[in-house]
Amino acid sequence: MTRHGLHRITRLRNGPRRKAIAIGVVGGAVVAGIVATMMPLLASDDLSIRAVADTTATIVTQDGDNATKTTLATCPARCDGNPRGGREAVVEFAVTTVPAAAVNVRATLRMHAWQQFTATVTAHASALSARETRPAPATAGAALDTVTGVAKGVNEWDVSKLVTGNGTWTVSLAQTGLETRVYWGSVENRNPELRPSLVISYDLGTPPSSAPTTRPAPSPSPSAPPTTAAPKPTPTVAPTRTPTPTGSPELPSGKCGQVSDTLVPSCGAWWGMYSPANAGSGWDHGKAIADVEAQVGRKFDIVHRYHDFSNAGSNGAFPDAYESQQMREGRLMFFAWESRDFSAGTTLKWSEIYSGRQDATIDAVAGRIRAAKVPVFLGLDHEPEDEPGKGSDADFVRAWKYVYERFAKAGADNAVWVWTMMGWSGHYSRYAGLYPGDRYVDWVAYDPYNFHVCNGSTVWKSPSTTVDGFYRWLDENGIGAGKPRMLAEFGTNFNSADKGAKQRWFQEFPAALKAHPKIKAAIYFNSPGMTTRTATCDMTMNHDASAVAGFTQAGKDAYLRQPTGGSR
Repeated sequence: MTRHGLHRITRLRNGPRRKAIAIGVVGGAVVAGIVATMMPLLASDDLSIRAVADTTATIVTQDGDNATKTTLATCPARCDGNPRGGREAVVEFAVTTVPAAAVNVRATLRMHAWQQFTATVTAHASALSARETRPAPATAGAALDTVTGVAKGVNEWDVSKLVTGNGTWTVSLAQTGLETRVYWGSVENRNPELRPSLVISYDLGTPPSSAPTTRPAPSPSPSAPPTTAAPKPTPTVAPTRTPTPTGSPELPSGKCGQVSDTLVPSCGAWWGMYSPANAGSGWDHGKAIADVEAQVGRKFDIVHRYHDFSNAGSNGAFPDAYESQQMREGRLMFFAWESRDFSAGTTLKWSEIYSGRQDATIDAVAGRIRAAKVPVFLGLDHEPEDEPGKGSDADFVRAWKYVYERFAKAGADNAVWVWTMMGWSGHYSRYAGLYPGDRYVDWVAYDPYNFHVCNGSTVWKSPSTTVDGFYRWLDENGIGAGKPRMLAEFGTNFNSADKGAKQRWFQEFPAALKAHPKIKAAIYFNSPGMTTRTATCDMTMNHDASAVAGFTQAGKDAYLRQPTGGSR
């Protein structure tokens, strides 16, 4: 999990990784450093469409300034000393892209405020015209949701009672409790991140059945590893894959149990896990995975680890002894190689890679991977679209190609190259420029999450909704056409209002993969990442017994039990 998600709260880049549709423009160190650069906190799959109109309703006469307003205002009837100074913000949305088969439609209004206030603001269904300049306030429609205390940044209201599908929907915001104006970003604001948005999510088909379960107290959170690891034996010799350096790889055909030279299973999907080590286990990365495997009653096909450019200790000198042992035991390794030094807390620029200054590190890692003599998944800088400090998109591509060519020169052709993006729609315009090209990529990966309230939202996304947005975008735009896809990270929160929701989410996950058959691997990110564990937020898989039960059931599905992988 990387900063993506919470960063849309703290940095006001508020395009959540939600499914579905965003109507309107979405508004709005060492050990910790390892976790902080992993799980994307928000990013799945929304479409950003500007609201069609907005206005401030008031009977206050205009003061002669008739210019287009870049803000909306709310204020109670008595406002700034004027007993008739009330104002309501009125916003209109045109929803046109919800499919006919959509069920469980959920809608969240998101508005940006520049300051924190003690005001209470209620969203109402509105009969006013958002296209009219300063209409007189009318009797409020049905109350939809209330925010008590305006936050600086994005504020949200659940307007699902009004927005039930396609149509034109108008919402007004009415303020009480503070007799001074609160200003909100309007659709005319020059900064698209500050404009109103309406986030729509939905499921396809029939609603899931409910199965209430109990939730015991959560277990302690795992943390990230230090820079050293206990020694283990070196790996044994195993066959090397034959590389396919150009074009799109052929997916394996024939009976189940076959695996292509780029590690694509002939049917079903690999089941993987990222689970960080902690001080309580003596930073034993092998135990971190073995303990989760014991909980769910199976081995994982893929073990995901994050490494840096230090070329030292367990952080940078990989594969380390734990990974070597895991490979001997039949698991596939996925190395997410970050251009950072976790221990020093420093970040490299991509130009430092393609300029040759990191050649010694690149060559050393290539040599160790070549010596492993088994195919391994490898990716440089997952989610580079969230790393502006490292350089431009073109710099990332140049660095990727440079590392790829040095691996080829070193004979490390057992590296299977995984290009991992957030998959957030706010970056759709950038992905073509971030793609190194088919010759340099074996798998296309992304990181979808159902954060629910962990990112300040109220939207609950089904597994299918969670994984669908970027999947469809790839289909429609031809990036990595013909290549297998991977969920390099995925995860879900629980729902404090529905104790069985997380268990059902896991139980439904295999069906979501079957409905998206190009996804040939799914790796759970079993860490809070940048989220904070609270009474309503816990992204770990094993925070309670019902969640473990659901995840265990998912892992027993035949679609996720490869006869050639760890689940044998």
